[in-house]
Amino acid sequence: MRYNLIRYTSLFAIIFLLAGCDNSIEPPIPSDSDNRILPLGASRVEGARPNFESYRYELWKQLIDGAKEFDFIGTVDDEANYPAYNGLTFDEDHEGRGGWTSGQINANLEDWLSQTGAPDIVLFSSPGGNDGLQNLSYEEAIANINSIIDILQASNPSVTILIEKLAPATSDRMVGDLKTYFERMQEDVVTIATEQSTSSSQVIVVDMSTGFDDSFLADDVHYNEAGAKFIADRYYEVLSQVLE
Repeated sequence: MRYNLIRYTSLFAIIFLLAGCDNSIEPPIPSDSDNRILPLGASRVEGARPNFESYRYELWKQLIDGAKEFDFIGTVDDEANYPAYNGLTFDEDHEGRGGWTSGQINANLEDWLSQTGAPDIVLFSSPGGNDGLQNLSYEEAIANINSIIDILQASNPSVTILIEKLAPATSDRMVGDLKTYFERMQEDVVTIATEQSTSSSQVIVVDMSTGFDDSFLADDVHYNEAGAKFIADRYYEVLSQVLE
């Protein structure tokens, strides 16, 4: 769903007509927006109201307030209830699947992109997070993350990828092997971003870890409303510059 406040009136009419459609039946229509944003990841992208939140709704509202032209894309529709904002219906499109590992995302990404078209901007959430929670191979997670970026850049050589230094789980979970995995990933994401950036495609690290604490979590790993707002704020700080 594309947003440009300059064309607010006509867009609102279109959004109103489409609001009741079941987009899960038909393949998504490729966007013609200048800023196609793909939220990519697992349950922290997907959300599961009322149990826990995705950052997407809070970020969407900030982008609306900032008068940014954009369109969230993805093959998944969010079935939760989100209030309208400034007369607009929430753009529910995303590519988040609860519990999915980096290997599963890597294996399916090309098919998703064939349906949505290439994104201009990717919000790569919690890279390798479920691999760590499931005690899977760290080396394979790193290989998958690099492959995901390769696929995105092959789809659009000018894509901008925002990759997270992932927010931690609750402090009582961040011990032992999981803590070690998390700390290694925080360091290696920076290396990946540096090595994968090209002259036309930036890979930008967004720090979701510093300042994040247990008060932002609805359970062991998922965001509450305050956590979703924290993540959205960090994304918007970077996006507001990228979209200019």
